[in-house]
Amino acid sequence: IALAGVAAETGVVMLIYLDHAVVEARARCAAEGRSYARENLYEAIMVGAVERVRPKMMTVVAIMAGLLPIMWSTGTGSEVMQRIAVPMIGGMVSSTLLTLIVIPAIYALLKGWALPGGATVPSRQLATAE
Repeated sequence: IALAGVAAETGVVMLIYLDHAVVEARARCAAEGRSYARENLYEAIMVGAVERVRPKMMTVVAIMAGLLPIMWSTGTGSEVMQRIAVPMIGGMVSSTLLTLIVIPAIYALLKGWALPGGATVPSRQLATAE
């Protein structure tokens, strides 16, 4: 339950930061008289996601610092506690990947669906550049 709570909380906070960065990017584009395109969305997502790297890593390190001694303990009842600590450690690693990589990627796909392409390079130009 604790792992699900931490993962859900960090995912929701990531979405809040991404939304905030997108709103700022839209306002910046409107102030400059430019249209908001997919390129601006990707820049905003990078800004919002980078703001969450340090807090997420601090959370993971703090939880790992508490779980690793439990996992390596050899005292009475350690067999039971190790069976709790190992899935928590694995879950924290996967939660970190989900929060920092998967959520921003899905956010970019969903929000960028209806936006104009912006400064995308056609595949023909990529092939000739190589």
